[in-house]
Amino acid sequence: MLASPSLDLLAALPVPGAAACPPPRQRPAPRPGAGRLEVALVDGQSTVVGCLAKSPLQLLTPRPRGEAAWVLAASHGGGLVAGDAIELELSIGTGATASLSTQAETKVYRTPARSTGASQRLSAAVGQGALLALLPDPVSPFAGSRYDQVQSFALDAGGSLVVLDAVTAGRAARGERWRLLGYRARNEVRVAGQLVLADALRLEAGEGPPLALRLEGLELLATVVLLGPRLAPAARELLSRLSGAPAAGDAPVLTAASPLRDGLLLRLAARTVEAGMAAIRAHLSFLAAPLDGDPLLRRP
Repeated sequence: MLASPSLDLLAALPVPGAAACPPPRQRPAPRPGAGRLEVALVDGQSTVVGCLAKSPLQLLTPRPRGEAAWVLAASHGGGLVAGDAIELELSIGTGATASLSTQAETKVYRTPARSTGASQRLSAAVGQGALLALLPDPVSPFAGSRYDQVQSFALDAGGSLVVLDAVTAGRAARGERWRLLGYRARNEVRVAGQLVLADALRLEAGEGPPLALRLEGLELLATVVLLGPRLAPAARELLSRLSGAPAAGDAPVLTAASPLRDGLLLRLAARTVEAGMAAIRAHLSFLAAPLDGDPLLRRP
């Protein structure tokens, strides 16, 4: 999820006046890469009431207060290197709305021999009537990299959630298509303490044919989760539309949608990153209303 603030395959979002987190009201995070974000409803407005980040993690707040609070995650070092371990805690209070996105792709650099890879851990609590939209740009694993990501979401009854989790083939223009050593991403969602989703993607080099052969013709893999009463009508409409769409193996974007409680689970594979992200923006365009616009959705 973490992104470099530099430009890459996708245009970075201009954020005039965006500032780093305000000074925390508590002790600094105990170790590098730790962070915490709290959003609450204050006088009818979603407001960032707590924000803490320690390098290499950086949190920017282009809109700390409004119908929806907007926060951007970035990296001081331009990406994740071997040994980086990001741990971010989110708390979205009752009735609040928050969007957490990034400025560019999360680059994962090569992991040297006998070194641990990069990792990210995100845990989020979403209150009753609240909405969390996690909309980062894709992860871009460089050749020889290892990356491990776990995201856990705990929703109160009546909480809503949208998650975009995507990975690219890497620096395809430099001949590095799917030349990563290992990539693991797991999403777990609980509603009122009940597990409703445990979904994982695991890519490993050296297990069978090369990854570039197994994923030949694809440049982007993505998963989208929509869940909760604030998203249920749009999820039903999207599920109906996708289920009626013709299936074509040579299409630039392949999609499959499954019902998920009061939402859906969408899987997407694209032949180019640009085509895949354009399809995702189109599918999620309805979020512009509850999020009062959004960085991901406004990109060309």
